[in-house]
Amino acid sequence: MKIGIVLSNTPSYSETFFISKIKGLQKHGFEVVLFVKQTNNGFNFCNIKKAPNINGFGILKSIFGFLFLVLRKPLTLWKFIVFEKKSNVSFSKIFKKIFINQHILVSTNLDWLHFGFATQAIGRENLAKAIGAKMAVSLRGFDIGIYPLKNPKCYDLLWESIDKLHVISNHILNLAYTNGLKNNVPYQKITPAIDTFFFKKKSLNDASKKNQLQLMTIGRLHWIKDYTSVIVALKNLKNRGIDFEYKIIGDGPEEEKLKYLVYELGLINNIIFIGKISHKETLNYFKNSDIYIQYSLQEGFCNAVLEAQSMGVLPIVSNAEGLSENVLNNKTGWVVPKNSPKLLADKIVEVINLPESNKEKIRKQSIERVIIEFNIEKQQKEFIDFYTE
Repeated sequence: MKIGIVLSNTPSYSETFFISKIKGLQKHGFEVVLFVKQTNNGFNFCNIKKAPNINGFGILKSIFGFLFLVLRKPLTLWKFIVFEKKSNVSFSKIFKKIFINQHILVSTNLDWLHFGFATQAIGRENLAKAIGAKMAVSLRGFDIGIYPLKNPKCYDLLWESIDKLHVISNHILNLAYTNGLKNNVPYQKITPAIDTFFFKKKSLNDASKKNQLQLMTIGRLHWIKDYTSVIVALKNLKNRGIDFEYKIIGDGPEEEKLKYLVYELGLINNIIFIGKISHKETLNYFKNSDIYIQYSLQEGFCNAVLEAQSMGVLPIVSNAEGLSENVLNNKTGWVVPKNSPKLLADKIVEVINLPESNKEKIRKQSIERVIIEFNIEKQQKEFIDFYTE
């Protein structure tokens, strides 16, 4: 079986879910082709087909793209034009689509064309049919939780075109139904997964030997992660006389704003911005932390929360989308309503004051659940089933 996966870029070091999926498919005898706009240095796990450069797109490039497909794939080209006209697309837009998607249109013998994010499938709903492949789409969070708010009905044509839908949580599936997904569209929930051997608790956290509370978060410095509420909650902790150190791992557009807020609230000795680091480097931060915080406004699932649990770090998360499925409240961690710094601060204090035996019970339950439910081997098997059942 031959699978084509459509992404904007080749997976970066942090997108381990794509890399593990590709390796799993290859291990089971599948051929994988990656269709991207841009490539990252160092990615060589599968065949890569890069889209043509759209800069300076005009009549000459349009004609070139059309003639290229006339010579290589005349029947595919004809099918694509017919499908696009049935979707009421103008000829000028069709010619542009032909040029942009020629690296996909010339592909042969694809069994599935899988769009890694739903937004990448908008305007490309007829590609799979044109090349004789089945169409799959993944919903991971932003593409269904945020994007349709500014672009209502953006997936109406997509829902009619896909053969199977991949979701990473039940909440995201429900959002898809809210946004027009029909009940007869086949779907499969496949959650993110991690390398549970790599993210493995070796011993009791070093942080447990310190008097100072150690907190951490991994993620982009972006409004959607709501670091502002976390910082305000930690100001509440400081006002209660609690000594803590909070490490934020990641970079992003909100860095300057967040650093200024930390300064304004007098927390520069308590909150440290680590920046972007490798997966391997995060191990020491997990090892030396008491509590992992993920207080996002929107979150598809979050691998970092799984990694924290696997390492025995107590997680406190918001109730955004998949986080309440990632963490079972009062069993493998704690779920707090989003947009409420006071509730977050209260929960941190509550967890601090728990007897050590209770904390260790939560740690044990979270580690066991991640090993059983969120290991890479299970995820890879589920993707095999996705394409073959």
